[in-house]
Amino acid sequence: MKELRVDLNNNANYFRKELENIRRGQEKLENSFAEIQAELKVIKSRRNNSEELIGDSEDRIIEITQSRHQTENQRKKYEKNIRDLWDNNIKQTNKCIIVIPEGEGKEKGIEKIFEEIMAENFPNLKETDYIKIQETQRAPNRLNPNRPTPRHIIIRMVKVKDKERILRAAREKQRQL
Repeated sequence: MKELRVDLNNNANYFRKELENIRRGQEKLENSFAEIQAELKVIKSRRNNSEELIGDSEDRIIEITQSRHQTENQRKKYEKNIRDLWDNNIKQTNKCIIVIPEGEGKEKGIEKIFEEIMAENFPNLKETDYIKIQETQRAPNRLNPNRPTPRHIIIRMVKVKDKERILRAAREKQRQL
């Protein structure tokens, strides 16, 4: 019976030690599980923050793209409006040519200078139809010796359509450049 008690005590001690080892292992697992959960929470919060930042960035990109398209459309609209205003509101038959030296007008004649410029800049326009000039003059009428810049030449054409054809040809040439 003593042996049985000793064996029983030995078995009880053995089971206590095993139970203690199991409890320590369980505590380690619980601590590891708690650490993993904490890390998982941190990772989830970082992911959520990243998703929010990505969503905000995508929204901002869309806004910028739409704003750029709106700005481009407005710019085109304003250019068209300015062109229309220039063409339609200035429906005079005058066309102004700038930077012609004073001596050239007297030597060649203003009409010849205009024809040379038209032939040089718009050769296809000159071939299709002759542009009729009604009147030419320099503006201002008097030459100011204190002002060294050349005076403008004003050319009055018979038809407004001639002026419109010249403006259209100038715009096409500008687009090609």
